[in-house]
Amino acid sequence: MTKFSDLGLPETLLRALDREGYQTPTPIQAEAVPHLLKGRDLLGIAQTGTGKTAAFALPILARLIADRRRPAPFTARTLILAPTRELAAQIGDSFRAYARFLKPALSVAVVVGGVSARPQIDLLARGLDVLVATPGRLLDHMGSGKLNLGATEVLVLDEADHMLDLGFIVPIRRIVAKLPKARQTLLFSATMPKEIAGLADDMLKDPVEVRVTPAATTVDRVDQHVFFVDGAAKRDVLVELMRNADVSRALVFTRTKRGADRVAQHLDAAGIGAQAIHGNKSQNQRVRALDNFKSGATRILVATDIAARGIDVDAVSHVVNFELPEVPEAYVHRIGRTARAGASGRAISLCDNGERPLLRQIEKLTRQTLAFTDRRSPGARGDERQAVRPGPRSAGAQADRGPQRPQRQAQPRDDRALNGARPHEAPRGDRHPGRSARRPEVRPQA
Repeated sequence: MTKFSDLGLPETLLRALDREGYQTPTPIQAEAVPHLLKGRDLLGIAQTGTGKTAAFALPILARLIADRRRPAPFTARTLILAPTRELAAQIGDSFRAYARFLKPALSVAVVVGGVSARPQIDLLARGLDVLVATPGRLLDHMGSGKLNLGATEVLVLDEADHMLDLGFIVPIRRIVAKLPKARQTLLFSATMPKEIAGLADDMLKDPVEVRVTPAATTVDRVDQHVFFVDGAAKRDVLVELMRNADVSRALVFTRTKRGADRVAQHLDAAGIGAQAIHGNKSQNQRVRALDNFKSGATRILVATDIAARGIDVDAVSHVVNFELPEVPEAYVHRIGRTARAGASGRAISLCDNGERPLLRQIEKLTRQTLAFTDRRSPGARGDERQAVRPGPRSAGAQADRGPQRPQRQAQPRDDRALNGARPHEAPRGDRHPGRSARRPEVRPQA
C-alpha cells in the first residue's frame, strides 16, 4: 500500500500530514503528486471528497520549499481559483495546515468578495507565495493595479465545471491571459462538459490526465432514500427526521435563498437549532454559520447549491434534499457532503408530485432506482411513480435486483430509512394516472 512517505514529499510536509492524521494517500493523491512534483500540467477528473486539495497543495508546497525566493510586492507565485468563498477559505486553511512546520512561514492569503478590499490589498502589497481567490474579486484587484500575475509560476483551477455553471469562464480566460506562458497549470473538475474540455485544451500543455471516479456516479458509502411527501407537509417531515438521534450533523439543501431562510426558521421554531448559508448572507455571516457547523454549535445547516461543493466538513451524518435540484449533477455534489474521509452517510430526498421528473433525471444519471417511503396523504397514494429502469451500474454500485412486485403490507416505519434499513424498491410498472401521455419516454441506458 502506498504511503505519503513513498511520494517523495519533503519531511516537513510529512510531519504536517502526520499531525493531520493522514498516512495513506487517496487514489488521486497517489496518482497526481508524483507527476506534479516533476512539474507536469495535469487534468484531474474527480468528484468532491476525493482529496483533490491535498493532491495539488502538497506538490505546490514542495516546489515552494525547494525555492524559497521572496515574492515581489503585489505578485503571487501560486494562484488557485475557486468558484465560491467557502471553498476558497477551506483551500487556504489546508495550505496553512500542510505548511505549519515551515520556517520562515509561507505567505498564504484568501481573496474573495463580500468583505472589505483594504485588508486584501495590504496582503497583496507584501507579495504572496500562495493566493487563493474567487474570479470576481481577483479581477477587481487586477483592474485597480493591486495585483500583477506576470510572475505567477503555478495556476490551479479547482471545480472548473462549477465555475462554468456560475458563468466564470469568460473571467477565467481574462485572468489566464495575464499569466506567463511558462507556468505549471492544474485543472480539476468533477465532470467534463465541452466548454471545460475546450478550456483545458487552451490552458494545458501535454497534460497528465488522472481520472479516479467515473463521471456522475454517487458515493458508494451513501445510503440513499426518497420520501414521497405532499409539498405542504415537507417542513413537518423534515422536523421529524431531524429529531432522530442518529442525525448528528446534517446539511439540508433548498433551491432558493429565501427557501433556505424559511426552512432554518421553521427548524428553529420547532426547537431544532439551525442556520442558513447562501449568497445573500454577508461573508461574516457565512463564515460564522460554517464555523458553528464545524464546531458542532449548530447541528443543522440549511444551504443552497452554492455550498454543494464549497463545504468540506467531516462527520456530516446526513444530507437532506428538502427540494430536489433542477440539475441532476447537483444531486451528486450535494450527497457528496456526507460519507467523507472513509465514513458512511445517508442521503434523504423529500419529493412531491411536481418533482417526479427531477427524480427520474437523477435516477437516469446515477443509474440507480432509489428506495422510497410514501408519506403522502391517503388520497394521493394512488398516484405512484414510474421508476426508471437502471442501466449498467457504475463500479461499486449495488447489483440490480430486478423488478419487484408491488407490496401490499403496510409501509415501513419512516425511521427505518433514516437508520439505514432498506424498504422495498418502487414497482417499475406503476404510472401516474392520467399523466403518462404527457410525459416524454425515458429510455433505459445501454
